[in-house]
Amino acid sequence: MKPWMLAAALCFAPFAAIAADAPSVSLHGTKYSVEFATDDAQREHGLMDRTHMDADHGMLFVFPGDAPRAFWMKNTLIPLDILYFDSARKLVAMQLNALPCKADPCAIYPSGDNAARYVLELNAGTAGKLGLKLGDVLTIDGAPGTVR
Repeated sequence: MKPWMLAAALCFAPFAAIAADAPSVSLHGTKYSVEFATDDAQREHGLMDRTHMDADHGMLFVFPGDAPRAFWMKNTLIPLDILYFDSARKLVAMQLNALPCKADPCAIYPSGDNAARYVLELNAGTAGKLGLKLGDVLTIDGAPGTVR
C-alpha cells in the first residue's frame, strides 16, 4: 500500500465508524436515516423551519409511554407522512400528506384512539410508495440521541 493511501484510510476511518452507528429505521426493507426526538423540547420543535428533507431521511419521536398522540404542522414547511407505532413497534395509525402550516389555525393529525409510543415522520408520499398497512413493524437501529 502506498503511503498516501494509508494516510487517506486513516483520515476517513472515523467517518466510517460514525456512519455505521448512525441511527436508522427500516420499513418494508427500506432503510431511513433518522434523527431522534426524545425530550419535550425536541418533540415540540420536530421538523419545524426546514425547507427540505432527503428522501432517505426522517425523524423518529420517542415517547416514554403509550398514549394517543396528535401532531400538528405549525411552522413545518414540508408535507409529511406521520406514522404512529405502539410499544411493539407495530403501525397503529397513519396521517398521510400532512400539509405545511404557517399560521393558526393549523390542522391536527391524531392517532385516533390508538396508543402510540413512536411516531415517524417521513416525506409525504413515502407510506404509499412502500405500501404500508396497519400492523407493519418498524425496526429501529441505533440509540436515541439528540436531534441534529
